[in-house]
Amino acid sequence: MVELYGGQRSRRDLSAHAGSLSQFAGVRLVTLGDGVERGIRMLEFRSGTGLRFTVLIDRAFDIADCEFRGMGIGWNSPAGFKHPGLHEYEGEGGLGWLRSFSGLMVTCGLDHILFMNDEPGDHYVYGPRKTISHSLHGRIGTIPAKLNGYGERWDGDDCYLWAEGVVTQGAVFAEHLELTRRIEIKVGTNDIKISDRVVNRGFYRTPHMYCYHINVGHPVLAEGSRYIAPIRDVVWAAHAGADYKKQDVGYRTMPAPQKNFHEQVWQHEMGADSNGEVPVALVNEDLGIGFEVITRKDQFPCMYEWQNLQAGQYALGLEPSSNHVLGKDYARDKGELIWLEHGDERRYDTTFRILASKDEIASEEKRIRAISTQPQEEYPQPSGKHLPIGGR
Repeated sequence: MVELYGGQRSRRDLSAHAGSLSQFAGVRLVTLGDGVERGIRMLEFRSGTGLRFTVLIDRAFDIADCEFRGMGIGWNSPAGFKHPGLHEYEGEGGLGWLRSFSGLMVTCGLDHILFMNDEPGDHYVYGPRKTISHSLHGRIGTIPAKLNGYGERWDGDDCYLWAEGVVTQGAVFAEHLELTRRIEIKVGTNDIKISDRVVNRGFYRTPHMYCYHINVGHPVLAEGSRYIAPIRDVVWAAHAGADYKKQDVGYRTMPAPQKNFHEQVWQHEMGADSNGEVPVALVNEDLGIGFEVITRKDQFPCMYEWQNLQAGQYALGLEPSSNHVLGKDYARDKGELIWLEHGDERRYDTTFRILASKDEIASEEKRIRAISTQPQEEYPQPSGKHLPIGGR
C-alpha cells in the first residue's frame, strides 16, 4: 500500500482519484535550457511526501537538487550544475574540479579520489604513458551517463519510482571502468535508495577508489545544527595541532556562515549496527528537519566530515569512502588499494533519508547512540589510528 495524506492507498484507490500517478508522485525527464546548465538532461523525482530531488543524467547520474516541503536539503554552490562540455578536468593544476562542484551528491572516482596525484602507469603497458595524472577527486563526476530507463514500478499495491544509468570512464591504453547506478524510492516515503556497481570492463589491471561527496546545505545546516554519528574514534583532522581551535569550530555543533573560513576535514572511525550499516546525520532540531546517510561498513569502511562554512558557500559534507583520507600513495603502500582485473566488480548500497520531524530525529539519534556514543566535546584529540582495511 502507498501511504499518502495520512492514509493507506491501494493502486485502485489512487487510480480512482486521478487519471495519472503524476497527480501525486512521479519521475519525469527534462532538459535544462539556460546558462551553464544548458543541455543537461535531468530526471525529477517526487515521492508524494513533499520530497523532490533531481538526478543529472549528464553528470554521472548524481543527485543535484533536493528539497522537502519547501526546505532545501542539497547544496547549490556558486559553480552551478555546469554542463560537462564546459568542464576543464586538468585546469588550475588539478583544482578545476571545484568549478563544477555543486549538488547534494557528487561521485568521486572511479580510479582516484582526494587530492591530485601522479602514479606510475606501467600497469597499462604503454611506454609513453609513464605516469597517470589525477586531478582532485577523479574524472567520473562530470561524465554523462547512458540512460537505461526510468519510470514507475508497481509491486502489488506498492509503487516505486526508479531510474538507471551507465557511466563509462575509459581511454585507450588506460582504464575502462563502468558504473551502473540505480536510484529508487517508494512512493509515500522519504528513503532514497542508491545501488551502484563498478566493473572493470577492460583487460588491464586497474586501481579503484570511490567516495560520495554528499553536501548538505541550509536550512538543514544552520547555526546550532548537530552532526550525529556512531563515532568510535576521531582518527584525523586536517587542521589538528597548534591551530586546532583557531577557527572556533568543532566537529559536532555547526555555527552560522563564517567570513574567511578555511575548510576543515575530519575522518571518523564509525561503528556499525548488527546489519553492518553505518548511519550518519545532520539535524536541525529547531526546524524539525534532518538528513541521514546510511552506508555499509564493508563497502565504505571510512567516513569523512567536510566543513565548508564560508559565507556564500555554506555546506557540510558527509563523505563515505573506500579508503582513508591520507590518499592513494598511502593506500598503495599499505596494501589497501583496490585492484580490479577484467570482470571484477564492487557494489555500494546506500540510503539517503529525510528525517521529517523532531520525533524522527530523536528516534534516529537513539539508534545511532546504541551503536556507539560519539565524543561530546567539540575538539576531541585525533588518535592518528587509521585502522587497516583488509579484504582488498
